[in-house]
Amino acid sequence: MVNKNALANGNGVTHQNRNNHKQHGHSHHDNAHHKNTQCVDQELRLDRTDEEFLENHVVHAKNDKYTFETLTQTANYLKKHVSFTPKIGIICGSGLGSLADSVENKIEIPYENIPHFPRSTVKGHVGELVFGYLSGVPVVCMRGRFHYYEGYPLWKCAMPVRVMKLLGVEHLIITNAAGGLNANYKVGDIMLVRDHINLMGFAGNNPLQGPNDERFGPRFPPMNKAYDRDVIKAARNIAKDLGLEKNIHEGVYTCLGGPNFETVAELKMLKMLGADTVGMSTVHEVITARHCNLNVFAFSLITNMCVFDYDCEEDPNHEEVIDVGKMREVVLQNFVKRVVKHIAETNYKEE
Repeated sequence: MVNKNALANGNGVTHQNRNNHKQHGHSHHDNAHHKNTQCVDQELRLDRTDEEFLENHVVHAKNDKYTFETLTQTANYLKKHVSFTPKIGIICGSGLGSLADSVENKIEIPYENIPHFPRSTVKGHVGELVFGYLSGVPVVCMRGRFHYYEGYPLWKCAMPVRVMKLLGVEHLIITNAAGGLNANYKVGDIMLVRDHINLMGFAGNNPLQGPNDERFGPRFPPMNKAYDRDVIKAARNIAKDLGLEKNIHEGVYTCLGGPNFETVAELKMLKMLGADTVGMSTVHEVITARHCNLNVFAFSLITNMCVFDYDCEEDPNHEEVIDVGKMREVVLQNFVKRVVKHIAETNYKEE
């Protein structure tokens, strides 16, 4: 279907100021207190420059470190190591990195080797881009994503989406591990994301904050059609063909900042708002993808059912998230391969 050119090789690539706080409101007889305050302040500022302090302790809305030119440099570095143009990008959620195992003729590039790329710090996220072919289609997979709770601002969490766009990606498949709010769901089920609730956006936290570059997209992008309805419909039929008709759902995903799991009161509120699943990712990636006109399909693997009972003895934990991902890895690999094939047959001419 697609002409599989030889894949290129490259380095790091495998094939299979001190902060000056002024003190106010002190009279001369407060000198002792003033000196003590200065001493404490100096200890806090020990061996730190203004830039280091701001980088580590101030949340910036300004995203000037990831300009169009900067991300073009990142994309150009990757193009030097890959001889084809990926058409579909795939973001692997917690415990779902095995989705990239199905990729053929792999080129694996660790994040630490990629200019300007963040580092993944969460268990279950390997931290590499995997280029290759899936169902005969050129793809790039993120095996490990970035989260707000790791200390990254949302625009940095979502920057790989813009890099994918610059690489030539046209469709984005986003996966996540999520807690089930809907009582009709059970662990191991798949929810196709029909819509999302951007709770962090309600609090004024958005990946598009800061100066807008029209080369990426418009200042005020619409989100009423964030998820590709045609792909959702096809995915439901694919799930039925794979014998998953009792395990497939369609619903609303919501994202919280994490890393703590939700309180009972918070879960009840989310359910009243109309959310069916809850997680700690995806939404900022979707917003960024739609901003740069990528078509988006997303799904959640239900890795735990949310606890609405204060007396429940079971606590949610990250280990069960990883375990459920491993349990369903073969099913999800087959599902994603079929979805990728459908997208390619529907949108791309044979090369």
